[in-house]
Amino acid sequence: MHKSDTRGEANFGWLNSYHSFSFGNYYNPERMNFGALRVLNDDTVSSGMGFGKHPHDNMEIISIPLEGDLEHKDSMGNTTIIKQGDIQVMSAGKGVFHSEYNKNSDKEVKFLQIWVTPNKKNVAPRYDQITIENKNIKNELYQILSPNPDDNGVWIHQDAWFHLGELEDGNKQTYTLKNKKNGVYVFVLQGSVTIEDNFLEKRDGLGIWDVERIKIKSNGASKILLMEIPITL
Repeated sequence: MHKSDTRGEANFGWLNSYHSFSFGNYYNPERMNFGALRVLNDDTVSSGMGFGKHPHDNMEIISIPLEGDLEHKDSMGNTTIIKQGDIQVMSAGKGVFHSEYNKNSDKEVKFLQIWVTPNKKNVAPRYDQITIENKNIKNELYQILSPNPDDNGVWIHQDAWFHLGELEDGNKQTYTLKNKKNGVYVFVLQGSVTIEDNFLEKRDGLGIWDVERIKIKSNGASKILLMEIPITL
């Protein structure tokens, strides 16, 4: 269990970032990763500000906007804007440069940046994004990421599946793992849920492994991100 107030924090004025796992100046040897899930950053960027051009390699980088508009540019020639309801993925592979800026001059942008260790190194860099803005995902776990390009959502070079759930009060869900060798990390975006007798509130995280399925119950209106990830690399 990772309670929200135990996360690392970096506040640079223009950027306020909470780290579920060790990142930057935040180092906790007990929170290096959850299997292939290496980074889960909860970022708020001030209006007109952002991350200048910087490199990545051999990492699957997933961005999920929560509020506002985030402009992305990269060395592959992509210039895009992602907003709430979009899911963005970038396979850094053998190397890529990119930048991310708050597109708006009058409001903050909030987004999750997630890094997943790939199962293939030095692949050709790639970029993709989808929108689920008009999808009805009420009271279900809606798949937004998988290892299969032909499956629902974006895809990455890893045996991982991500789902978003918008659950009404009292709604119950059972998630069955796609791979019994994997684990599940659940991150609460809004509200509160109970997972196998564990009570989670907004921005709490819970890692579970050595199970075939997990049971989730919503306590009031809630929104969760469920990440099934390989435990051993």
